[in-house]
Amino acid sequence: MKPWIKRTLIGLTATTVVLGGLTACGTRGDHARGWSDERVTEVRGKAIEKISSKLNLNAEQKAKLGVLADEMIASRKAFRGESANPRADMAALIAGDKFDRSKAQQLLDQKLQAAQGNGPKMLAAFGDFYDSLNPEQQKQVRERLERRGHGWWGRG
Repeated sequence: MKPWIKRTLIGLTATTVVLGGLTACGTRGDHARGWSDERVTEVRGKAIEKISSKLNLNAEQKAKLGVLADEMIASRKAFRGESANPRADMAALIAGDKFDRSKAQQLLDQKLQAAQGNGPKMLAAFGDFYDSLNPEQQKQVRERLERRGHGWWGRG
């Protein structure tokens, strides 16, 4: 496997796992509000507080978690792109009698560029955060990640 593909897949996987954990705190039952910048900031704060309390983070660790959250939000924005309605973009691919392969390839290229551009920064932020944890905190993170289908921090 080519190194850039491997890095991209690792970055996307890490993004999905970590972003899912951070956003899971604020998504229950209130989907109609959407994801405005204010709501993202609100959820970011709640997620950081919840994760900080579960892991009993000190100020330095909490700051590193904040950097990670900021990188994840930037990555999410870049991955989403300029589109106001990504679902409509996807629906447009199958709107005609033929699948629009060239437009699909353009969308894929945009997503891969976003992942390649932001993935290394996000992985570095995750590494800095994880490396700042003590062994017991690291164990808690590993255990939380192993729980599939139950939310990252005890939700669901």
